[in-house]
Order: sequence, then structure tokens, then C-alpha cells
Amino acid sequence: MAPDPFVSPTDDELAVAEHAFRPDLYAGQVALVTGGAGGIGRAICLLLGRLGARLVVCGRDETKLAELVDSLGSHGIDAHPVAMTIRDPEQVTNLIAEAWSEAGRLDLLVNNAGGQFAAPSVDISPKGWNAVVDTNLNGQWYMMQAAAKGWIEHDEPGSIVNIGTITGRASVGIAHTAAARAGAAALAGSLSVEWAPHQIRINTVAVGVVQSPGLVNYPPEARPSFDHNPQRRLGSVHDVAQTVAYLGSPVASGYVTGDVVHVAGGEQIWGEYWAMGKPDYFKVDE
Repeated sequence: MAPDPFVSPTDDELAVAEHAFRPDLYAGQVALVTGGAGGIGRAICLLLGRLGARLVVCGRDETKLAELVDSLGSHGIDAHPVAMTIRDPEQVTNLIAEAWSEAGRLDLLVNNAGGQFAAPSVDISPKGWNAVVDTNLNGQWYMMQAAAKGWIEHDEPGSIVNIGTITGRASVGIAHTAAARAGAAALAGSLSVEWAPHQIRINTVAVGVVQSPGLVNYPPEARPSFDHNPQRRLGSVHDVAQTVAYLGSPVASGYVTGDVVHVAGGEQIWGEYWAMGKPDYFKVDE
């Protein structure tokens, strides 16, 4: 039976999922994960925690954060929650300061928070456009800049892993996120060069369609393109988490920076994704 595209693995399943890393890879390290209570965020938190990291997690919903921290705690993972929005640079500055004061260090920033909605581009309001760009581009910028300032001030190395999407092709129905994500990937590449003298690495994970409750926000017409990739299946949030664990660790990927790693079943090479369904204009008769 095909997996339900709208259901992520449970925390209990993620807590025992097979992975490719030594169990103490992140021992003694602190990782900050934005949007930690979401599907991908939870998987990242659980894997980094299983590998020994102490976590700082943030999000806008205090109740969801509390539930996440309780779940992580039940699996022996220490996490400090901070309710805030990455759209506000002052709150971001305070978040980074709290991470240092609470944990005494910061080794990895995972820029996972993001979001978008499907809509014809002519119908996207200025408010809707700005909300998506503020989260997916400006928010990642605020977080990266604040984290870098902390590392430079403390004369410590650091690693940043941004969660993004496939860029360099049309993303019909999500024009706002296409613009924001492409900008964020280009920004990360530039910063990886500028901040290399400070031993700060920055990489991006370009995520295809993975099993997640967030897929219910897309219309039924979009579903035929969910698995339109060479592997003809959806990915798992655990696939994304393992890539983050690899890129975030100087032991595993110390010679990797400024890169974009696709976790998309090859969709960046062949495939189509239509967030509102494929228009008749582009359908080809068999």
C-alpha cells in the first residue's frame, strides 16, 4: 500500500529510525532549530538529539513548542523552547543571545522555519507576498546574520544549514516562495564566501515533496505531481534530517560549504510540480 502523503512518521518512529551516523556525533554541541514543531523540524530535532546535541527550538506557537519539548524529553533529548517569530529582527537577536546564555555555546543553526500557500500569481496580495518573503528570505537572513555575529564575537566556528526548495525552474502556483527561496540560496552562497575566514560554513538543503501534514493545504489537483520524480515516490522527513545532520557536522562535512544538496528523488533533474494542478495548456495527449 502506498504511504499516506499527509502523514509524517510519529516521534516514536523517528526516535528509532535507522540512521547513518555514530551515536555521539553531536555530543557536547548545541543546535538551534527554527520551526522545530513542524514535520521536518521534528525529524531534525529528534535526529540531532539522538546524536547527542542539546537543542534550542523556536516557533510561533507556544503550545506546540511545549508539546514538542515534552515529546523530546520522553526520548531523552534536552530542548529549550523559545516562542518567537523569525520575521522580527529584534526577536531574532534576542533568540541568539538566549541560546548562548542558556546553553553557553552554539554550534549549528538549522534555518527550517518557512511556509507558503498555493495561489495564482495575479491573486497574491501584497500582504500574502510579504508574509512569505519575510519568512522564507528575510527570516533566514536575520537568523544567519545574528548567528554569525555571535560566532565572530565569541571567536568560535559555526555551521548553518538552510532548508529550501528546488530552484532554477518554474514553480507555478507558488511564485512568492520561488522568489524567496532562490534569493535565500543565492544569499547563502555569497555569505559562505564572506564568512569563510571566520570558519562559518553555510549549506542549503533543497527539499522535494515529502510526507507531511502540510500537503493537505494544496488542492487535490496538485496530488498527481507529488511523486513526479525519477524515484516516483515521496520522500520522508527523516531523509531531510539525515542530510541536515551530515551538513551540520564539521566531522562529516567539514570541507563542504556554499553547496545546495537536493533531497528530492531527482526531481531537480526530471519531474514536474504543479502546486495548483497542471493546466490543460501544458498537458500532452498520450
